Amino acid sequence: MTKHVRLKPQNLEFTVSDGETILEAALNQNLAFPHRCRVGACASCLCQIESGQVSYDLEPMLTEKEKQQGWMFSCLAYAESDLVITFSDE
Repeated sequence: MTKHVRLKPQNLEFTVSDGETILEAALNQNLAFPHRCRVGACASCLCQIESGQVSYDLEPMLTEKEKQQGWMFSCLAYAESDLVITFSDE
């Protein structure tokens, strides 16, 4: 099943298929999305969830506060619902 992701503030939209990480989906649709390592080590793809849910095969290294604030590693995250995400916490 396909999920829809809206990236703010650019208001870009893309789809994520089951089994595809959010980063993979963005790159497969030729969107410029910050990344380097693709394994959750560099934090380049770190973004914040404004709405929606994600899951992980392996839980990323986030503090409880970061989790509560909605931060996620897009290279490891699978969309469980439609999402609105941003690269800024403002």
